[in-house]
Amino acid sequence: MIVRDAGEDTAGPFERGLAVLRAVAADPEPRLRRVDLTKSTGLARSTVDRITATWLHLGFLRAEGQDLVLAPRAMELGNAYLASCGLVEPLQPLVTRLADDLDESVSLAVPDVDGVRLIAQTTRRRAMYLAFHVGGLLPDDRSASGVVLATTWTEDRYPAWRDRRAADPLDTGFPAVPALDSPSADREALFRSRVAAAAAQDWALDDQWVEPGLFALAAPVRDADGRAVAAVSVLSHASRHTARTFPDAVLPRLREAVRDMEAALRRPHATAETSVPTADELRSTKDELGMEFLETLARGVAVLKAFRFAPGGLTISAAAAASGLPRATARRALLVLREAGYAASDDRLFTLRPAVLDLGYSRLSPLTLADIAQPHLADLAAAVGESVSMAVLDGDQVRYVARVATRRIMKIDISIGTRFPAYATSMGRVLLAGLPAADRAALLDSSTRTPLTGRTLVTAADLAAVVDGVEVAGWALVDQELQDGLRSLAVGVRDRSGAVVAAVNTALHVGRDAPEESVARLLPALREAVRRIEADLAVAFDQAQLVVQ
Repeated sequence: MIVRDAGEDTAGPFERGLAVLRAVAADPEPRLRRVDLTKSTGLARSTVDRITATWLHLGFLRAEGQDLVLAPRAMELGNAYLASCGLVEPLQPLVTRLADDLDESVSLAVPDVDGVRLIAQTTRRRAMYLAFHVGGLLPDDRSASGVVLATTWTEDRYPAWRDRRAADPLDTGFPAVPALDSPSADREALFRSRVAAAAAQDWALDDQWVEPGLFALAAPVRDADGRAVAAVSVLSHASRHTARTFPDAVLPRLREAVRDMEAALRRPHATAETSVPTADELRSTKDELGMEFLETLARGVAVLKAFRFAPGGLTISAAAAASGLPRATARRALLVLREAGYAASDDRLFTLRPAVLDLGYSRLSPLTLADIAQPHLADLAAAVGESVSMAVLDGDQVRYVARVATRRIMKIDISIGTRFPAYATSMGRVLLAGLPAADRAALLDSSTRTPLTGRTLVTAADLAAVVDGVEVAGWALVDQELQDGLRSLAVGVRDRSGAVVAAVNTALHVGRDAPEESVARLLPALREAVRRIEADLAVAFDQAQLVVQ
């Protein structure tokens, strides 16, 4: 066990910076002011100012006027845990396959100090759907995953659990689940009986423990040493199953999935190259920004992010090498993480704990493609003075998922959910250009194409030639083909794999300038906005699936 030297003080900007970030992530309000953080953390205003200035520079917070908002880049810390735990990469595809086979939502959870933590999921969107998100913390005794994982507990685990429940008898500290109406006098006895039943059958059924109508069936996933390292749960609703029929319908396929997951954990997995700020880069930033930039905080973040590329954990020397920092600096950062509850150490090795997900990931994991794009669209609209939108391909149409309109006498009547034919729009052509050639040709051939104006291209040959050009150029201009007097310019938005998943455009009246002038005026800003959206998407969906709804 690595211990602090006598008299060594590991507290400082890194520890206080983590406290501020967690306070922002935990606050129910999406926007905070610095004075709010002085109250919630107990830190001096000058300290909060310097810490928030550093988080702003690192991109973990975003300023909107006087307000501070958690930014998607804060998810980098949660990504470090999710990658280093060694479970998400091999098991997420199997979670998705199980969800597809059963047509039910499936989640993966791991044990945490205060409950069980969701680390992966694949959901089914229905009229009634689950509001659980990756990073959410669930009570051990009110979730099938928690009960299954508690079958490994020894008797000395129960006193700490009992103390936590006594301190929070209504489970208000678990925002992922509804609070209880009143304390339960026999809660421990009920928990123990559920654990005993799960131990006997190696699975647990949550029969509406969290919410009326919600069922969950969970089974443990064991590593090569036979330890239950996670639990996989299938979730459904009383409208689809009863407590009697649900296990019969789900358990055989669930057990098969568990066997596949355990086999996947036994296979070796490659690690990616490291990519974290170097000591020289941090020092350069400090020289540029001066006293407002807390280099110690930024160094601590670099050490935490280094776990992203170290499944199984890091020694002090490995953390120093990965972050480019002196060994003593890396050691202090690791000790802060351990003492703050974000890391554990055993002999020479440090590993991250699931609590790292409380540093913004659990708050931000519900964000959709449109949510992530919206602030960048607002910035783009303000910069160019034109309305901007985002759309996705839906069959042979584009469907608008985000939009920022500007105030003009000549207005373009478009709202979220509006659909237009893909062949006649700039965003549609960008999205078509992102498809494989065979899929693109098939979609154009099968679509109904009619002239919407005197300029609309409708023949398959003409459209194929134009879309081929868009694929090469990376942008599309459509001039009065959708509507007389309307011009639009679009750029594709790519995910981490390089696939075009959406498009962003700006639309304007043709009387403003000539087509080539519109391109020269708007394209650079449009590309920059898309670059920022793509950067946020890469972080937000580094360890999760990007599902375009």
